Amino acid sequence: MDNRKIEKISKALSDTNRINILRKFKKRKDCLYCSEVTEMLNNLTQPSVSHHLKQLVDADLLISEKEGRETKYTLNEKVLNDYLKFLETLMD
Repeated sequence: MDNRKIEKISKALSDTNRINILRKFKKRKDCLYCSEVTEMLNNLTQPSVSHHLKQLVDADLLISEKEGRETKYTLNEKVLNDYLKFLETLMD
């Protein structure tokens, strides 16, 4: 994982709402739609949730896939695990 990718992921994870969104995906273990995430995070509006999802997609932490008029999102476990491995190297 290169430094630019690490920086992008770190910036994406610098927001508590995005961390909460990732937690929802980790618990769910499958795909979620924007409307479902909005329902889970009732303190955020749909446009705000869409913005946070886009930031997570841009950082490759989520994978988006169009399904008709909806977009489904899945957690990119490989990128998340690679990022966690990088963080572990900082402990050495």
